[in-house]
Amino acid sequence: MYVCFIAFNDHNDVNWHAFRTLKKWVNWYMIVMVVSAVLATYCLLLLVFGLLHLAVREPLDLHWLHKVFLFLGLLTVTLGTAGFCKEWIEEWQTVYMSFQATAPFLQLGAVVALTLISWLVFQSHHTAQTAASKVFIMLTFLVVSAAVLLCPLAICSPCIANNLPPKPALVGHRGAPMLAPENTMMSFRKSMECGVVAFETDVQLSKDMKPFLMHDNGPSFLLRTTDVKEKFLGRDADMHANFTLQELQTLNAGEWFVRTDPFQSVSSLSKEEKREANNQTVPSLSDLLVMAKKYNVSLIFDLKNEKNSTGFHNSDSYYTAETIEKSGISPDKIWWLPPEYRHDVRKVTPGLKQVYNNVQEMYADGGSFLNMKYSFLSTLEISELRKNNVSVNLWVVNERWLFSLLWCSGASSVTTNACHILKSMSKPDWHLEPNMYMGIWISADVMSLLLMFGLFLWQRRRNHVFHQNTSERSVPLLPR
Repeated sequence: MYVCFIAFNDHNDVNWHAFRTLKKWVNWYMIVMVVSAVLATYCLLLLVFGLLHLAVREPLDLHWLHKVFLFLGLLTVTLGTAGFCKEWIEEWQTVYMSFQATAPFLQLGAVVALTLISWLVFQSHHTAQTAASKVFIMLTFLVVSAAVLLCPLAICSPCIANNLPPKPALVGHRGAPMLAPENTMMSFRKSMECGVVAFETDVQLSKDMKPFLMHDNGPSFLLRTTDVKEKFLGRDADMHANFTLQELQTLNAGEWFVRTDPFQSVSSLSKEEKREANNQTVPSLSDLLVMAKKYNVSLIFDLKNEKNSTGFHNSDSYYTAETIEKSGISPDKIWWLPPEYRHDVRKVTPGLKQVYNNVQEMYADGGSFLNMKYSFLSTLEISELRKNNVSVNLWVVNERWLFSLLWCSGASSVTTNACHILKSMSKPDWHLEPNMYMGIWISADVMSLLLMFGLFLWQRRRNHVFHQNTSERSVPLLPR
């Protein structure tokens, strides 16, 4: 359940990968979340009942149905973890990062849990029949207690620091896809309302060599986000090079958003906004450049089919750079990311802000701007890069806890689907000075130790009284 909660930042990626295989949009991640929540609640209730049985010294006799459900739960978790490792192994780095955000609170929760169950441990200790059992119980408890109470010594979080870096700027990932259909003009306009410093998008070339905006690529690239099945019968599996820009712009690129509600956010839109979303089309790169130039917003993009080109003058880079040049936008407003023909583009269109997705390549080329997935850099690496005056943009960051962690790390900007949520944050969800955190930690530990010591004495006295009463009842009455 914890892994599902942490990985929710990337849940749309899971649904998208499932769509590529099944050709049908279903919110698979939410199904996994619901199943995980049911399993977690069920097992937690059984655990509580088990502890209550132990407290009243009753044997825990599970019904066979509970044993079946527990086995199925264990099997589901095992298979889910195995699949997670095989298909989405990079997400474990996100789980590791999450501990920097949650470890202080997990530790406090563990201290509370340890204190609550200590009386059961002490009860078991006092009722144990042999000295070896008593020693084993207390030794195990002391080791666990030491690990829980002292683990803050190993907690390292950028949010435990004296100084807080400036808030990262926001980059609209395909615009504002939680508020409007991705990669549409409505989506980019919505992202401007969030105060984004740049639009992030995906560029492909049409049959007539006109750059247009669309994330999905390859066969069936139009299937998820347009009505290509209805407009062009039998062509829904075609490649980008089979459609002219004019044909692409006859497609509806917004109805799918209102129908499938990929982020469960459509209910927050007004009737007018839903109507507008329902009537979006596939934009050209020129359309977005006009908007970016008018509102002084930067632009960063991926070229989805660049690796298939046979030379610079036949490449997506060439036609894209040509379109940028014709638009008249200030070159420094273009964050050039595609690496394939970077040096050729630099000759044709000088002045573009060069952005890299590899640290070594950036340093070798004398650059100072990185654009990487948030989990590909540690928080320490982000801090070190910022100290070296390297701008660091991280994608795709949607959850408050993750944004808070990267804010504390000093990230320059983040690419996000949730600009409307992150723009309202005036500070990280939590940020503590080291001395304050140490005070909270030590105070909680001391209170826990005092309570556990009191519970130990109470259990010992209770056990002594119990044995005394038992002895008195077992003494036979003497005749007068």
